[in-house]
Amino acid sequence: MKKFMDEEFLLSSKTAQNLYENYAKTLPSIDFHSHVSAQEIYENRRFNNLTEAWLEHDHYKWRIMRARGAGEGLITAFDKPSLRRVNWKTNSRFGEADYEHEKLSKARFEAFAAALPYAMGNPVYHFSHLELKRYFDCDLIINEENAEAINNICNEKLKDMPVREIIKRSNVAALCTTDDPCDDLYYHLKLKEEGYPVKVLPSFRPDKAYNIEKDGWRKYIDKLSEISGINIDCVQKLKYALKKRIDFFAENGCKASDHGADALFEGIADDETAEIIFQKAYKSEKISDSEANLFRKNIMVSLCRKYSELDWVNEIHVGVKRNVNSRKFTELGADTGFDVINPLPSLTGLFDLFNTLEKEKSLPKTIIFSANSGDNALINTLAGSFQAENSYGKIVQGAAWWFNDTEGGIRKQLTDMAEYSVLGNFVGMLTDSRSFLSYTRHEYFRRILCDTIGTWVDEGRYPNDEKFLGEFIRNLCFYNAKNFFNF
Repeated sequence: MKKFMDEEFLLSSKTAQNLYENYAKTLPSIDFHSHVSAQEIYENRRFNNLTEAWLEHDHYKWRIMRARGAGEGLITAFDKPSLRRVNWKTNSRFGEADYEHEKLSKARFEAFAAALPYAMGNPVYHFSHLELKRYFDCDLIINEENAEAINNICNEKLKDMPVREIIKRSNVAALCTTDDPCDDLYYHLKLKEEGYPVKVLPSFRPDKAYNIEKDGWRKYIDKLSEISGINIDCVQKLKYALKKRIDFFAENGCKASDHGADALFEGIADDETAEIIFQKAYKSEKISDSEANLFRKNIMVSLCRKYSELDWVNEIHVGVKRNVNSRKFTELGADTGFDVINPLPSLTGLFDLFNTLEKEKSLPKTIIFSANSGDNALINTLAGSFQAENSYGKIVQGAAWWFNDTEGGIRKQLTDMAEYSVLGNFVGMLTDSRSFLSYTRHEYFRRILCDTIGTWVDEGRYPNDEKFLGEFIRNLCFYNAKNFFNF
């Protein structure tokens, strides 16, 4: 019987172990899509306890806690008095005199530790134990019985583990944050000024500018007008303001855009139609879904032309239906764990978008992620239809994303890309996380990658050419991303 998560974890053969130990393990990582805070890196934040480091933003863990009956006061709602002071075992309140922040933090961690053993097979089970091992040198199993000991060990070590130390231990060469066009990038600039050795680069996320049907769009346009110095009262001025902000981001190290394409980019989106839709929204008139799609498409074409000009990478995320629990969305807001895989086709709008850009030779390098693994074949066949001379994969599928960064999901993504496209062009793993302890997801991916390739070799599906295999693994773990993004 193998020991739980030993050095051979997920590596089922000598070939896989050799590929991991000698070619993947020690490479630095490039985390080209994350949601960590540049401010927290600059200020070198220190976490007061493991609850802050683990549970402050992690909706992966929150979903497990909810599924095991934890009250919301132990998950997200610390700022809501009606949900505070909760004992996780009974969901009853602590007395006012007994309430302390430390007690609630401890109760939150206990609730997570009690829930996690029941999430066997969930990647969070492996993620969490990898984080314990790599950052805290702790081999204890996370459960209710060990909760206090784990908490004590980790809280003590966190005293000497500010954010920059975590990044150093994680062997991160570069990371990209996710930033709104209105962001002044103050903390990115401060990090660059002081010569921080890890590249902390912004990514341009303009969703709020073209999600014209959503509440708050008009107010956002006013904010963008102020930061850009352009009075945005028509669609052409909106495009000009966005391009001006793109130039500012580019001047400060940005190499990529990021789009959460929850809706489709479909239809004929000429400038005249986009202007009519803009004026309706500008006057706070209701915008239909079809109008919103046309407007998004028009803006997206303009943005992609600019991305191509700057040789940026355009990241597109699809296949998600967000905030399906409207009551919880009203109470807690977005990004709190109430999103689902979208079973409906979400990629068809990209066909015409890419074709429009290709005809004028302005299609940028693009990575397509989908939360729906059923989109894998479509993504890869779409990518194969829009490639470029002297380019190793101009359009590529991204890593198994969000609900798919499971062991099975990663293996499926690797297999599907290999079968429908060219696996050697894959740009590798990312965390897509708000937690600074999530870099172990790169290790998780690398182990599965080496085991997948090792299995193919051991089964005689691929030649046992160690020199080539080593280079192949190193490219997928690090060098492809480095070259694709021009880091």
